[in-house]
Amino acid sequence: MSASLPSAPPLAPLVGVFGGTFNPVHYGHLRSALELVERLDLRQLSLMPSALPPHRDVPTCSAERRAAMVNLAISGESRLVCDAREMQRPGKSYTIDSLIELRGELGAQQSICMVLGCDAVQQIATWHRWRELLDWAHIVIIARPGWQLPREGKLAQWLSTHHLESSALLRQHPCGGIVVEELRPLSISSTEIRDLLASGRSARYLMPQSVLDYIQTHKLYC
Repeated sequence: MSASLPSAPPLAPLVGVFGGTFNPVHYGHLRSALELVERLDLRQLSLMPSALPPHRDVPTCSAERRAAMVNLAISGESRLVCDAREMQRPGKSYTIDSLIELRGELGAQQSICMVLGCDAVQQIATWHRWRELLDWAHIVIIARPGWQLPREGKLAQWLSTHHLESSALLRQHPCGGIVVEELRPLSISSTEIRDLLASGRSARYLMPQSVLDYIQTHKLYC
């Protein structure tokens, strides 16, 4: 008589955090966020506006305004939330600090996924305490078609060492892995939107109408 196999433990739910300036938030952000929620079966994905980004000029639009636009954009989608923690913390908005706070709130066993665009990954070795990021979360890289991970140098070695072949493996540990997800490409940028608005042209259909109405009401990016 063959021995029965032990039943597999239930899969742990995943939560994600998607940081950025969201200056302003647009359909490129939102579609990527929703696709990740469904592809990774995330319980929740938090969009986290950076208050004082360390690697770029401070946005002329305040963090409070940018967070308000995110809240308008995700209204009605319960799986997406706005996390305003970085505007409540003094000083520069370092991702490592936010991940440590999240880990303290969610507990040691919760699987946390930090979402990064492929452009951000290219610069991650310049981030504050970047090698510690995987001590607190997994990293999910949003890739564009044709994009490849760096093949040489310390960043390439770090990515290769922690790369996971399947996103299903994210559930087996609370942090420490890197996966790449190729999503639907939407060629929309916040810079393009700001330029359109500054020149008096329309940004309609690039973002939710509620966000565009907010921008017009508060005369942002003019």
